[in-house]
Formats: sequence, structure tokens, C-alpha cells
Amino acid sequence: MRIGCLVFLTFLLAAGTLSKSLHAQEEAKPHWAFVPPVRPRLPQVKDSHWIRNPIDHFVLAKLEKEGLKPSPEADRITLIRRLSLDLIGLPPTIAEVDAFINDKSDQAYDKVVERLLNSPHYGEKWARHWLDAARYADSDGFEKDKSRQVWFYRDWVIDSLNRDLPYDQFIIEQIAGDLLPGANQDQIVATGYLRNSMINEEGGIDPEQFRMEAMFDRMDAIGKGILGLTIQCAQCHNHKYDPLKQKEYYELFAFLNNAHEANVAAYTPEEQMRRSEILRHIHEIESDLQHRSPDWQKQMAAWEEKAKTGQPEWIVVRPEVEEESTGGQKYLLLEDGSFLAQGYAPTKHTVKMKVKTDVHNIRAFRLELLTDPNLPLGGPGRSIYGTAALTEFKVEAAPANDPKKIQKVKWVKATADFNPPEKVLDPIYDDKSGKRRVTGPVAYAIDGKNETAWGTDAGPGRRNQPRKAVFNTEKPISFPNETILTFHITQDHGGWNSDDNQSHNLGRFRLSITTSPNAEADPLPAAVRRILATPRDDRTPAQTATVFSYWRTTVPEWKDANDKIEALWRQHPEGSSQLVLQDRQNFRKTHILKRGDFLKPGKAVQPGVPEFLNPLPAGAPANRLTLARWLVDRKAPTTARAIVNRVWQSYFGVGLVSTSEDFGMQSEPPSHPELLDWLAVEFTDRGWRLKDLHRLIVTSATYRQSSKVTPELYARDPYNRLLARGPRFRVDAEIVRDVGLACSGLLNDKVGGRSVFPPLPAFMLVPPVSYGPKIWPEDKGADRYRRGLYTFRYRSVPYPALQTFDAPNGDFACVRRPRSNTPLQALMTLNEPISMDCARALAIHTLTEGGHLETERLNYAFRRCVSRMPSEAESGELLQLLRKEKARFSGADAKPWQLVAEDAGHPPPLPAGVSPAELAAWTVASRVLLNLDETITKE
Repeated sequence: MRIGCLVFLTFLLAAGTLSKSLHAQEEAKPHWAFVPPVRPRLPQVKDSHWIRNPIDHFVLAKLEKEGLKPSPEADRITLIRRLSLDLIGLPPTIAEVDAFINDKSDQAYDKVVERLLNSPHYGEKWARHWLDAARYADSDGFEKDKSRQVWFYRDWVIDSLNRDLPYDQFIIEQIAGDLLPGANQDQIVATGYLRNSMINEEGGIDPEQFRMEAMFDRMDAIGKGILGLTIQCAQCHNHKYDPLKQKEYYELFAFLNNAHEANVAAYTPEEQMRRSEILRHIHEIESDLQHRSPDWQKQMAAWEEKAKTGQPEWIVVRPEVEEESTGGQKYLLLEDGSFLAQGYAPTKHTVKMKVKTDVHNIRAFRLELLTDPNLPLGGPGRSIYGTAALTEFKVEAAPANDPKKIQKVKWVKATADFNPPEKVLDPIYDDKSGKRRVTGPVAYAIDGKNETAWGTDAGPGRRNQPRKAVFNTEKPISFPNETILTFHITQDHGGWNSDDNQSHNLGRFRLSITTSPNAEADPLPAAVRRILATPRDDRTPAQTATVFSYWRTTVPEWKDANDKIEALWRQHPEGSSQLVLQDRQNFRKTHILKRGDFLKPGKAVQPGVPEFLNPLPAGAPANRLTLARWLVDRKAPTTARAIVNRVWQSYFGVGLVSTSEDFGMQSEPPSHPELLDWLAVEFTDRGWRLKDLHRLIVTSATYRQSSKVTPELYARDPYNRLLARGPRFRVDAEIVRDVGLACSGLLNDKVGGRSVFPPLPAFMLVPPVSYGPKIWPEDKGADRYRRGLYTFRYRSVPYPALQTFDAPNGDFACVRRPRSNTPLQALMTLNEPISMDCARALAIHTLTEGGHLETERLNYAFRRCVSRMPSEAESGELLQLLRKEKARFSGADAKPWQLVAEDAGHPPPLPAGVSPAELAAWTVASRVLLNLDETITKE
């Protein structure tokens, strides 16, 4: 027994010594992925005739080393179908196949490649891969999972890929587009990459906790999506395998931690043109006013002198919030004494706030509604438009030495800098009470009616700016000692469903008091008031123009011109919203979080990068733009490797490094390390151009091989890691939908635009499937048949036709989708409503365009689905099915319209000479063709 223990101890000591020795060797030799790639020499090969471009040197050298030969080139039909599915995600048309077959020139293949690379659908297909890494979805996630409007980011990705924006610039704009000099709308929208994180608005949450969760998600997206590293493993401790310290994780984190969670307005190109025209017309009218009034500067200066005076002194109060009154909403007190509403947004509540003051003879109260980058469209409200509605403003006063002697403050008047006309609430704020609820002037906030409210909506283009209201007391408020003021701020003009963005709450506000009698709301906009504090000679032209734009509204003689300008503002486009990043003016400190817990901040850190990666440029500012440029520095060891590997993965089903998300110490070694490095260097040397990379891959002999495999080769290399054959695998979820739409002729090939709502079972939108009721305005027209990329995506209720085929739901960055094979997938493509629509449409196209004979029609339908002609056996089987089904649907009890029409009570018109039974038979055959494995497989 003792001898056995001694042997065992000796073994452990030897193992420990060996482990230390190996560890020392590892430390002496850096991991391959942490060394910048260097262009290797092209290896020598025996069969040089097979080579088409440098990629083939590396592949063939490996095959020859393994004693294997490459497969023959695929036939032309297979090649054009493979190219089309790979480059644009759509099958080729019959005409495109025939044109390629009949083109006998040496450039025939290259011409197809260039046509597809220049197709607007190229951007759609390849955007889908990037959007997985970007966690793109159309909802917030978590319990509420509210819808969000962020499709401008999706369209930016499509457009960037279509115009072949260099990949380094593609990354820079997504990390720090807002910090580029003169950043335009597109560059600001691009920062949505980091803002695609989930947002939690459950009741009772700590908003800071979930801000930190979003920050962790952004770090993960940079790690997986750009660096190809599992940096999230250092969130709680030093990385267990890679040389990434927890301190370095939070130094990277610090680059991202100084940004607002901003939400801005975004406009389509058409809306931007209309907006520019409106602003140009306004400028022309103002210029004409100045031209017709040569002394306008003198008049405006005289007005300024009057406007500078007469403002009362306001004392900001900082009341404490009674938590029970918030309805679950959090009120964060900011340094300037204002409150920022965060977290859950109840649609109806009255917040109660108390403060003790030693001010005597209080004559008025001021409520300032302030903008904030963290509010929808900048606020000042929490509605989806950034507007708010104040239902009632009430104050109670009591002596501090006898707080039970409460007196309700009575108002004699209320004034505001903005008093809109009465307007019935928009449908989104319907509370299902059946009452007529309106917004209007500030008097509505003190009329004691719950159906009226002071509104802040000045219409698109002008609604998101600060507002202020002043409420005058009937008599001064004063007690011998201190006074307790209790504010009751009622916000009851939201809708019935807090899970559907129906809030109409104040977003950020500040309370003040004054002893001045007859105080009124300052009519000047806050921006104009700030400019007036600047001496006229020191103002910029833009500041002078801002003052003039307000002053002209006070000149009675210019009423006609002002009315014209108001009419122009009413034509301003609505635009949409987009989540973006916006730098904070006040630097936010970053701490190492013990065990990743936001409640346990440790040592403070400054922005920095991991020591084992490339260094930061000397003297660069510590901001996101520096981080972005560091990520795509030519010395970055993993960035170029990660993206070329993911592109390769998209073509061949698996990357040269199979663990696309992890190039670290635990990654699988690359199957062709020299090829990976050669591609990475070639990619950067060609200016980070993705289209050049695609062109290089698809023109290689490696890519053009047949995918047919012998049993012997399959047994030796089941996953085609040696690349001795061409790729063959089922297309991704969205492309499954797109193939059906394209084959059937239903595809709406519009590029970009809002997300769409194809059919979805109603039970999925209500509990228990969904936490709360969700809105799904099903599209009935052409938008019903948009590409799968545009389908609206709720994170908590994934669209079944996409989820069934392994589409991620956007909870976290995904750079490698799984690919399952289940019976449910076949049931989906057979029975799902859009699949049925496709079968019906293909049947009608076949009967109207496929010829007169059954064999002609069958060949036509078959080619629409799989590009090739059917074999004799396939034709015989399908013709037998057609005749059997036609006989069945011709029976006395048959009901063909139940199959061939979405609504049997309103059947579509039949093609000339076609019976309902014949159309039904062809619909059955079309279902079979669209459900073939070959139809949704890249051969």
C-alpha cells in the first residue's frame, strides 16, 4: 500500500514538473493567433494545372500531402446555382442559367461573379451574417420585450456592403462613427452595432444593473464579432486560458463606458431630401425678411435688451421621491437637480415628491421639462416620440414643525413657453376607457380633469426640445419656520398596455420655486436664452440665425411670413428612431468589478488594451475612436484573420478555424494555417475590400469543385476539412424563405425599409407564449413577401419559420449558427402559410408560363426550383403524382378550393382552360418541389 502511494506521489510530481515545463514553453512561444499574420510563400504543388489562384496552392499542397486529389469541377448549372445562393442568397432564374450555359466565352464564369457582386441583393445576403454578430433584433428582449425601431442600422449594413465600404472603415464607423469629424447620419446610425443590446424595463429593476449588462454584451460583441476572442471570460476574473487579465478587460471596457444610451431621429433619403427642401424654403423666407428690413439687426438688438431683463430668480428644489408612488418607474436625481425617469415606464401614475425648504412667501412653481440623450429621440418625454403629457400638477404645503397641517395649494394661473391647441390622443395612447382624452395648453394641467393634459408635441422637427411651465399660487406660501412641499405629478395619458411603448410620461424634469410675484414662464427657448448671454460680437452666424428665428415670431408685421414657415414645419417628415451611442461630456469612471458584480466596484482603471495584442498608438486620446482604429490596425493579430475565417465559413460550412468565435488558446488549430494568414494579409493589402475577398474565393478551383463525395472520402474527411470537394449544405433560415419566394415568383425584391409582419399564429402573441400581448399588424400586400432578412424579430417570440431553421434570436453575438436537421423543418416548408402561398403561386406560374404539355410544365416548375432538368425517373414519379391528385380533386366530394385558395370563399381567378382540380394537382406538385432537399440546399 505504501509503495503504491509513493509511486502515485512520484507520478504527480513528474506530471507537475512536465506541466510547468510545457507551460514555460507556451509562455516562451506566443500562441499563433496572437502574432500578427505575415504573408507566407505559396507552397509548391505537383499538379499546377489545377491551380486557378493562390488559394489553390495551399489547398492542393495539403491534399497532395494527404495523398488525395481534388474533385472535378462542378457542372455549369451547379456552379451558377452555388454562386447565386452564396453571393446574393437567391436561386438563379431559368433565363440566367440558360445565359450562362450558352456563354462559351472564357469570361463566362467571371461575368456571373461580377453581376452577382454588383447586385443590390449581395448586401442583403451578407448583411445577414454580420447582423448575427451584431445581435440585431426588432425588440428589447427581457420580460417586456418592447418593439424598437432600429432598422436604419440594418439598412446601413446592407448599403455599406453593397458599396464595398472597406472593412476597417466598416468597423470604425460601428464603434465610433459619431466621433468622426463631421459625422453624418449614416455614421451615427452605424454605432447601433453596440446599441443592439437588450434593454430591460421590468418593474423594480435597477437601471444601472442592466446598463452594465448591456456593456458586458457590447464587450462580448467586440470579442466575438471583431477580435474573434472570448474576452467575456475575463469579466469576473482573469481569463482561464488566454493571457487576458481582468484588469485589461475593464481597461477595454472603459473605452465604451463614457457614452449615453442615445436614441436619435433618422430619415430615409427621400425624407432627407424633403427635410432639406423645407429648411431651404424657411431660410429663403427669413433671408427675404432680412432683405426687406435692412435695420433688422438694430430692431433685434433692441428686443434683446428687453428680453434679457424681467426674469425672476428661481430656486431649484431637490425633493425626495416616494417610491410607492412611482408605479415602478425609477427617478434618478442628477447633479443639476433634475430627475431622469428610467426603467419601467408605467402608462399611468402620480409620482409623489417631498422637499423641506426655508424659503418664505413662495409665489410660484416652475416645472422644466428637459431633453436628455438617454430619452427617446432626446425627450423631454418617454413616449416613442420623446414627448410627454402632464395630466395634473398639484402641490401641498405644510409647516415643518406640524406636517399634518397640510394645505392644498390653489392656482390662479399657469403659463408655459409652449401651449399647443387641443388634440385628441393618438391611438397608441388609447386606454380602452372610451373617454375622450386630449392634450392642449398648460391650463389643462390645473383644471382638475383626468381627461386633459398639457402636451409638448410641436410636431416632427421641433418636438424634442426643452419646455417649461410656471404655476402661480393664489396666495404666498409661508410658515414661521421651514415648509414641507409635496408635489403630486400626475401622468395618466398613456395607453392600456405598458408592454407596448404606450407611455406618455415626463422623461426628465426639474422643479423650482420663486418668491417673485406674477412670475411667468420664460417665452424664450432655452437655446436662445443661452445665446443672449453671449455678447453679440462674439456670436457665430448660426447663433445669430437661431436668435433671429425666434425673434421674427414676435414681430406682428411678419405674421404672413411666420404663417408660411409654420405651414412648412407641418410638412416636416416624421422619420424613425435609431439607438446609437453619444459621448458624454462628463467622464464616467470605470472600476474593476469584483466577480463582475456592478455593486462591488474595485480599483479604478483607465482606458487601455490587453498587453498580448497590438499596442495603442502613442499619444492617442482615450476614446472610442482610438479603440476603433486600434481594432483594425494592421498590427492587430486577430481582426483580419477573424473576418476572413467567417467569410470562408459561410462558403464551406466551417471556417479554416472551426471555432470562429475563439482564436484563443482553446481554439481548434487552423486546418490550413498558411492559407489563413495569406488570406488575412491579402485582404488588408487590398484595402480591406470584402468584395475582393469574395471574388478571390469564388474564382478559386477549390470553390469550383463538385460536391459529390465517395464513401471512402466521406469516411476519411466527413466535414470536408481537407477541402477535397466542393461545399454542400442546407441554406440558412432566411434563405430557405427567400428560395421559396423566388421560385414561386412571389418575392418582393425591394431592398431596405421597415421590418415586415408576415403571417404569425395569433396564439403566439398573447400569454402564455408571450409574457404580454404583442402587436403584429400582419402585412397583406407585397410586403408579406419580403426577404426573410426583413421579418420583424421579437426576441422572446422568435418567428417560427426562422427559428425552426436555426436562426438566432439576437440575445447575444452569434458568429457561427448551428445547423440542425429535424422533421419539424419539413412540416414548416410544407404547411406554413407563406410556404402554401408559394406553392399556389408556383402552380399558377407553371400553368400560365410553362407550356401546354404536362412534361413541359413539369420541366419548367422543376427548373424554377432546382435549376436543372428532372431525370427520367423524377419526371415519371411527379407525373404519376399529378394524375393521381387531379383524379382525387375531380371527385364529387373533393374541395380543391380549400387547397388552392387562402380563403376558399374568395377563390382567385383560374388561368384560361384550367380547372380547379388541375390547379389543385399542380399545387400539390409544387409543394413537393418546394420541399425537396435539393431546393433548399447549396450543392
